[in-house]
Amino acid sequence: MRPGGKAFIARAARSALMGLLLGAGLGLAVVLLPVGSPAGPRMAEAATPEEAEAAAQAQDLAALAERRLLLPVQGVAASELRDTFNEGRDAGARPHEALDIAAPRGTPVVAVDEGRLVKLFTSVPGGLTIYQFDPSSRYAYYYAHLDRYAEGLSEGMTLQRGQVIGYVGSTGNANPEAPHLHFAIFRLDPERQWWKGTAVNPYPVLVKAGRGP
Repeated sequence: MRPGGKAFIARAARSALMGLLLGAGLGLAVVLLPVGSPAGPRMAEAATPEEAEAAAQAQDLAALAERRLLLPVQGVAASELRDTFNEGRDAGARPHEALDIAAPRGTPVVAVDEGRLVKLFTSVPGGLTIYQFDPSSRYAYYYAHLDRYAEGLSEGMTLQRGQVIGYVGSTGNANPEAPHLHFAIFRLDPERQWWKGTAVNPYPVLVKAGRGP
């Protein structure tokens, strides 16, 4: 396998993801590019969009692992999570870019990290939702299908790690008989707009952190 080539990049991205899932040290899941490799300087040109995104996703997972995010639903252990990211929805018409965490209606939902509460928003698919930026404003945390918000929330306030921000529900297009939290992470675009970003799979990040409030 030629260092700096397409196969090297793709394999490095996969290795980074597996490192998180298998318990490698925090912050070590990075794409390694050999210094001085003839192909190295041309990597961005040689990589396909899919390979470039795989490398970016690996870097996202490493950065988020360093944040040691909390599990967003009280009383749910990491071992109880199921990876629902990219599962088909609407008969396979769209991918599910989030993690669904089942819990009884009214179970407290907590902020996974500190950071600014950017938007309290009600939508047809998500119902009652919260958008929170991480401290660097590089990532957005999205909490949806909430039954209700916690008292005292307001846009622009700083949320503390572990702060109760809402309660599990089934608002929006969720099944009323299956309350759950729809939790997503997005890598924000350069404009830092809360509604625009690239989805990052929360599952390996939360499993790696493996702890609740």
